[in-house]
Amino acid sequence: MSKRGFSVRSFGTGTHVKLPGPAPDKPNVYDFKTTYDQMYNDLLRKDKELYTQNGILHMLDRNKRIKPRPERFQNCKDLFDLILTCEERVYDQVVEDLNSREQETCQPVHVVNVDIQDNHEEATLGAFLICELCQCIQHTEDMENEIDELLQEFEEKSGRTFLHTVCFY
Repeated sequence: MSKRGFSVRSFGTGTHVKLPGPAPDKPNVYDFKTTYDQMYNDLLRKDKELYTQNGILHMLDRNKRIKPRPERFQNCKDLFDLILTCEERVYDQVVEDLNSREQETCQPVHVVNVDIQDNHEEATLGAFLICELCQCIQHTEDMENEIDELLQEFEEKSGRTFLHTVCFY
């Protein structure tokens, strides 16, 4: 999305960073203070072949070129116009956090969720869908009044259900 000119930030919402491990019930768990470089080297040491094959090393290599470490959404006080989530649980955490903050500016922020399965193929398709959605939002004359209709069109086109709410800073 940043290659298409959008200002993009990426966050986690959990208490720790969890990456797939050797089994579904054995994730690799890191503190948010852990750098991507440290995670990369840890997984390289644990099982280079597994984490190369499942794409985690590639993802961490890309991430470390963007920023030094993951960021937790609840610790960020920056203001956004649009927040996109790709999992309903994360959407709920973002909305809960925003609604628990003291309103200072009353600036609206649209929170939109489109569920995307956590695998490489779905993530790629989801990225194109989200990018197209953002381009359409960018070209609306009045996002506040047009976003609901736009999301409905995207639901019909993609066969996916979008969640949407407005919170205020």
